[in-house]
Amino acid sequence: MKLSSLLDRFAEPETLKMAKLGRELRAKGVDVIDLSLGEPDFDTPQHIKDAAIKAINDNWSHYTPVPGFLDLREAVCTKLKRDNNLDYKPENIVTSTGAKQSLANAILALAEEGDEVIIPTPYWVTYSELVKIARATVVEAHTSLESGFKITAAQLEAAITPNTKVFMFSSPCNPSGAVYSKDELVALAEVFRKHPQIYIISDEIYEYINFVGKHESIAQFDDLKDRVVLINGLSKGFAMTGWRLGYTASNNTIAKAMEKLQGQFTSGTCSITQKAAVAALTEDLRPSLEMTEEFTRRRARVLELIKEVPGIQCSEPDGAFYIFPDVSSYYGKSDGENVITNSADFSMYLLNTAHVSSVMGDAFGEPKCVRFSFANSMNNIERAWARIKDALARLK
Repeated sequence: MKLSSLLDRFAEPETLKMAKLGRELRAKGVDVIDLSLGEPDFDTPQHIKDAAIKAINDNWSHYTPVPGFLDLREAVCTKLKRDNNLDYKPENIVTSTGAKQSLANAILALAEEGDEVIIPTPYWVTYSELVKIARATVVEAHTSLESGFKITAAQLEAAITPNTKVFMFSSPCNPSGAVYSKDELVALAEVFRKHPQIYIISDEIYEYINFVGKHESIAQFDDLKDRVVLINGLSKGFAMTGWRLGYTASNNTIAKAMEKLQGQFTSGTCSITQKAAVAALTEDLRPSLEMTEEFTRRRARVLELIKEVPGIQCSEPDGAFYIFPDVSSYYGKSDGENVITNSADFSMYLLNTAHVSSVMGDAFGEPKCVRFSFANSMNNIERAWARIKDALARLK
């Protein structure tokens, strides 16, 4: 059977692959602790579920407009003004089946063969693969543990060529937890002003999970705003991963282009989810803030636990719910049966020996690192890191 060559251009997400391997071990009766998936271990807040139930009872069960119901797009505009002081109109908003589809819409609307897309490392696994699907070229701008995994203005300038079409990044960042300050965004904005052909895709899905203060969006600079496609959604900040709703805010031309693409792929997202999303975006934010408070406690505990593991270097994440340590000091070591040569070996060793799932750093463009989530209970986090410490102590 000959399938499309499109399938050869990109890889399966390593995050999903590791979760799948963990499930397979768990099905065999193995007690696997999952530190691989980026999913809050909280239930959706009750007032959001109540809005969905009401929508079902009110028979909101028919096809929806491709960019989303008007009241939902108005709710997104209300949220963006309230939280970010950004002025958008409903025609600037396109809602999708998750932020991943929003990202796909943006890349496919902006990039094509011959274009270059600059992505600072580390980056979420899907960024590079979407660029490949669009037949554009990924240009990795490598950051470091020492820089807090954030790109500088000088690095950005050095990565730009006449073919650069898009710059794509996240803040807070998955996997590093890096959060760009306003001053850091100001410096990047100065570079973008010199290169008016470049569009900016700003993934802000972890906005509410911020441990250092106010979230800053690069869309706040009025002279750049028309070149920004802001990506956000409900999965992380509202514990609504399975509901599947993401959204973009952009200029009208880009919004219409993304609506055209989505009209052929999926049309509008779930009607019930949309009605629930209105409640999420416009009503009580206390459950989201309480969730972040719990993530703050877990982050502090993980940072205590990782200090007990020799040979691991780790920066303190300012947002999201991951740590992304450098584990390369273990490369070349062995327990007598398994030899650790790279981050994939490291993650598989922990899965099969400690029964803890993680995600190898190669998937994020940083081969020295491994991503561990702390979106799990405190008890499971403590159990997992005790197992990790014991397993790594066997490597010589």
